[in-house]
Amino acid sequence: MKVLIDTCVMYPTVMRSVVLGVAATGAFTPLWSARILEEWARAARKLGPGGEAQARAEIALLRVQWPRAEVVWKPSLEAGLWLPDPNDVHVLAAAVSGSADVILTLNASDFPRNVLADEGLSRADPDAFLLGHWQAHPERVATVCADVLAEAQRLSGKDWEMWALLKKARLPRLAKAVSG
Repeated sequence: MKVLIDTCVMYPTVMRSVVLGVAATGAFTPLWSARILEEWARAARKLGPGGEAQARAEIALLRVQWPRAEVVWKPSLEAGLWLPDPNDVHVLAAAVSGSADVILTLNASDFPRNVLADEGLSRADPDAFLLGHWQAHPERVATVCADVLAEAQRLSGKDWEMWALLKKARLPRLAKAVSG
């Protein structure tokens, strides 16, 4: 299964780490575009002076780790696509170009299911998507979550609880499943 990951899923560190950690187990093939990565880097400016630089370093590492994940398309493709928010058409174009099965996004209203179905795509919320993977392979997803937790504790110097970390990362159902 190929999954196009929207910027809103790439930008939050914990969410991205869990999603890509699960992808690294072979559960699915992640996809994105240069524009999605650029939007992530620009959004990271909100974190302060070093936010964008850190995001660009993480992006460089992702490009090395996932050399076939970045999709490109002819500009004419976007002209034939429609979404309620024209600023999201590039995400749909990337999904179509990459032959994705799913767009992973938090922005459900920007990606109507009927419009996506016309392109052979579906939409998934990261929490529900990851919960589904946990239900199919709980040990794999639990290991990924444990690794993300350990890294969050190392980087922040805080003694995070799994439930609190995943809930803060907008993954409450996964948090409950992994912590329960």
